[in-house]
Amino acid sequence: MKLIVKAVPAMLAASLSLGGCQSVQTTQAGVVGVNRPQHMAVSSESLEKSANLQYSELMQKAKEQGKLNPDPAQFARVKKIADKLIAQTPAFRRDATGWQWEVNVLDSPEVNAWCMPGGKIAVYTGLIDKLKITDDELAAVMGHEIAHALREHSRERASEQTMAGIGISVVAAVAGIGQLGQKGMEYAYQGLLGLPNSRQHETEADRIGVELAARAGYDPRAAITLWQKMGKAGGNEPPKFLSTHPPRADRVRDLTVYSAKVMPLYQQSAK
Repeated sequence: MKLIVKAVPAMLAASLSLGGCQSVQTTQAGVVGVNRPQHMAVSSESLEKSANLQYSELMQKAKEQGKLNPDPAQFARVKKIADKLIAQTPAFRRDATGWQWEVNVLDSPEVNAWCMPGGKIAVYTGLIDKLKITDDELAAVMGHEIAHALREHSRERASEQTMAGIGISVVAAVAGIGQLGQKGMEYAYQGLLGLPNSRQHETEADRIGVELAARAGYDPRAAITLWQKMGKAGGNEPPKFLSTHPPRADRVRDLTVYSAKVMPLYQQSAK
């Protein structure tokens, strides 16, 4: 009886959260056919507000350190490519034209780029310099990151973790398995659901990214050469079941198929 009483608050929280979990389709399918329903328990407004605050703090810190857009020509190059990609986002979601898009280049040796919820983009100089990146390859990177924002993968991941945490707590309380047992369930969740879902997000972003690039007039096949370069720049990758990203070989195979699928869009844009 005591165990059941202890579990009641967690069960109540779970029922409330389940009631607020919505099945949504954040984007249109596009030529690449990304049409998986998504389940959201976290509001887009709260996540975007937090992202905007974090972005402002990061940009302010970079500015104070002299690392914000250090090379005007490099920034102009990145901004031009980003603008062309952003112009194509209505192919996946029409409301994206109303986002407060921003793009900046950060002086950092890290090979990285990202797009926060709501369209806040950053590209690191390490990505540009170390990979000797072409415009087509840079479009592949930014298209991929923009795709994450369009699909609201951060919101989906936060929702999954919220729901999983509540569910695991309820089951652990009812079963009386204690903290050690609950931790084991959390690891099991990551291995069986969490990590595969993250890999699914990466694959969706790859596919949407090549379509955005093709529509913007950039060769979608550059995504393949990009990941070949990334393979040479990176070290050993973790086993597939422990990675939040698809293995490079799997990724290249998928990109080969989908870059071919969107080639007509690229050819049309080049006319």
